[in-house]
Amino acid sequence: MPHSDERTDAQLLAAHVDGDDDAFAILVRRHRDRLWAVALRTMRNGEEAADALQDAYISAFRRAHTFRGDSQVTTWLHRIVVNACLDRIRRNKVRRAEALPEEVDRAEIMAAPSNAEQAVEQAETRDVVRAALSRLNADQRAALVLVDMEGYSVEEAARILGCATGTIKSRCSRGRAKLLPLLQHLRARL
Repeated sequence: MPHSDERTDAQLLAAHVDGDDDAFAILVRRHRDRLWAVALRTMRNGEEAADALQDAYISAFRRAHTFRGDSQVTTWLHRIVVNACLDRIRRNKVRRAEALPEEVDRAEIMAAPSNAEQAVEQAETRDVVRAALSRLNADQRAALVLVDMEGYSVEEAARILGCATGTIKSRCSRGRAKLLPLLQHLRARL
């Protein structure tokens, strides 16, 4: 089903609350790629990201009536996704098995290299970055994923994560400081 619905995100969410059986599905379809990217980068594991995303969708579906309109619907959805990921990370800390995701998102496919050597180099770089991200705590990783990888402003990331902008700045700064020695050798490739 195409994204032909002209209603805004807020209108779709309100329609869902009012009983429109299709409104929530349209809203999810509209934003699923970006929500998936956030979940995958936060969880670093495709199966865990899918489970966290499913938890988030269920939570958003059930709690749609609590949306107050203080932020954009996408900010609200991203906050629910990140929180579901962080909850899952905390629950899984005891039984930590860190498989790196093998899935490649559409943006990576579209930016596919023209030769095999570039492909190998990009895959190696991606693996190094994922491994380095896995060394950060979940809060720092979530902030860096939103700001540096997904392109959200510090203010938007703060709204999504439900904390102060100073907290996001601090988490990003500390996360970057931890990543720098782990990724500095990549500069030679540039």
